[in-house]
Amino acid sequence: MINDETRRKLRELNLGEIITILEIQQEDPATPTSTFDERFQRVVDYLYQEKYNSKIQRLIKLAKFRLPKAEIRGIHYNGRGIDQNAIQELSTAQFISSNTNVIFQGFTGSGKTFLACAIGKQACKQQIRTRYVRLPDLLVEHDEATLVPKGNSKLLKKYINYGLLIVDEWLLEDLSEDEQHFLFELIERRHDSSSTIFCTQYRKEDWHNRLGGGIHADAIMDRIVHNAVWIETGIMNMREYYANHRTP
Repeated sequence: MINDETRRKLRELNLGEIITILEIQQEDPATPTSTFDERFQRVVDYLYQEKYNSKIQRLIKLAKFRLPKAEIRGIHYNGRGIDQNAIQELSTAQFISSNTNVIFQGFTGSGKTFLACAIGKQACKQQIRTRYVRLPDLLVEHDEATLVPKGNSKLLKKYINYGLLIVDEWLLEDLSEDEQHFLFELIERRHDSSSTIFCTQYRKEDWHNRLGGGIHADAIMDRIVHNAVWIETGIMNMREYYANHRTP
C-alpha cells in the first residue's frame, strides 16, 4: 500500500500512472505470487503505454485535423476506384522516411480530406509531428506575417519543421506573385527533408497555370511531382454517400 507522501511525489513527478498500476496490482490476486521483476516490468509497460498514448493524443490535437475522427479503418473503398493497397502502404507512414510527397486529386466531395487526415493520424501514431492546413488559411497567415518584422521568416520556420504537412484545397484560388514566392520558399525548404500531402481538384497538367505559369511554377512543380505518390480519389461523391447511409 503506497502512502500519501509517495503518492504526492509521484504526482509531482508527473508519474500518476504508477499510482494507478500499483493500485491495479493490489487488486490482482496473482500479485502476491509474482516476483519483484515481474511486478516492476508490469509497472514499466503500463507507464510506457500511458505516456505513449498521451503523446499521440497531444500530437493529434496539435495537428489540427479538419476531420479529427478520420481513421484508416473507416475508409470506404467499394465502388470508389481507389487503390486500397496504395492507401494501406501510406498508412505505415514509411513514405515520410523517404521524404516522399502524396497528392490526393479528385473532385469536390470525393473524400480527399478524409484520406489525408486518416494518413496524418497514422503519422501521429508513429510520433511524427504533423500539421493540417487549408491553403487559403495558410495564405491569410502569410498576409498577416508580412505586417510583422521577421514575421514571414517565423511563419516559414513554423511550417518547415513538421515531419508531415497536409495542405488542403491546394490551388483552389488564384495566387499573387508574392504568394507564389512564399509557396516556393516553403516547398524549397521542405524539399528532401520532409513530406507533404496535397489535396487538390486539379490534375497535374493544370498545375502550371494555377501556379502562375512562370519560373515559380516550374520550380514548385519540380520539387513536388518528381517524388510523389499520386492518388485519384475515385468517382463517388462521399458526402452524398454518407448522407444517404446515415443512421436514422
